[in-house]
Amino acid sequence: MIHRRKPTRKKSLARIASGVVLTVILLFAGLSFLGIRMIYSEQFGRFERPDPATTSQMHHSDLASLYPHELVSFYSGKNRLRGYLYHNPSSLGLIVVVHGLGGGADSYLAQIQYFLDQGWSILAYDATGSYESEGNGVGGFPQGIMDLDAALQFASSRADLRDLPILLFGHSWGGYAVANILHLNHDIAGVVSIAAPNSSMDIILEQGSQMLGPVMYTQRPFVWIYERILFGKTASLAAVDALGTTTVPTLIIHGSADNVVSPQGSGIISRQGQIANPNVQFLLLDEDGRNGHNNILRSMESIEYVNQLNSELRELADQYDGEIPYEVKREFFRRVDKRLANDVNRELMDRIHQFFLDCIQ
Repeated sequence: MIHRRKPTRKKSLARIASGVVLTVILLFAGLSFLGIRMIYSEQFGRFERPDPATTSQMHHSDLASLYPHELVSFYSGKNRLRGYLYHNPSSLGLIVVVHGLGGGADSYLAQIQYFLDQGWSILAYDATGSYESEGNGVGGFPQGIMDLDAALQFASSRADLRDLPILLFGHSWGGYAVANILHLNHDIAGVVSIAAPNSSMDIILEQGSQMLGPVMYTQRPFVWIYERILFGKTASLAAVDALGTTTVPTLIIHGSADNVVSPQGSGIISRQGQIANPNVQFLLLDEDGRNGHNNILRSMESIEYVNQLNSELRELADQYDGEIPYEVKREFFRRVDKRLANDVNRELMDRIHQFFLDCIQ
């Protein structure tokens, strides 16, 4: 007769402990994925165009009489994107304008108008899940690269555009896209990337840590897997890798007091020491009151005017317990000077224009 030895108490406790640890790990992983999915759904959902009657933002119709445009469309994945083509048959080149998160092509109409006045053609578009484009949501930062890839393929398919030099102008999320598109095989003459993060992972961890503290960094592997599932290899792209070897002239611009994309943290400009490439230039803007994330794009007069408008809006909100009636708000914005509210930083735009001219010489 064979006698089986009973497991010792120590081994039983070890098995129980291992089971508990495994359960905790699985629970942590499950909750992490659930939390990340909820955060992405909230932060990268759909962005609708604001009511033109209750915003200081310009609309394409504001330029229609002087700058006619063609409505175009193209697919990015399964979603049809809305594009706006301002084509000058004798233009110097085609600038593709790529907008930031939460906005659309409208958000950069002042910059578009500036470029048109200098003789450029413009292709702007609403990204996936934004304004007039299809999509239940933006999804995440890598979607911006995929949308720009689709826009460039569209431009190359047009007989009236394909012979023009292509230049890219992007801010914030758009700046991330125009820098990272250099990983792909497109014929690009020049790139201007403004206030942009280096990679999706960098900005997600940076902004997440502002809410969750150091615990956010424990979520890194789950963020990586989640984005990889959604976007494949595109999720892993980082601007620093493309900029290190690119032959495309590129200008990286950032505000020294940017509190959205830190110039010492997730910003591409923080990697300046890692990019020893003569084709890449860096410009750090440190003018007091015009060195943030968005205000670097506007004139000082515009900044002062918008600050005044915001102060008046806060006073109105106080009068109505935080909820300004629609008719009151509409009357307020009816009196707003939209051109002044969106007036560009002329010195910066002149520098960008000259950079683009140098790119096509």
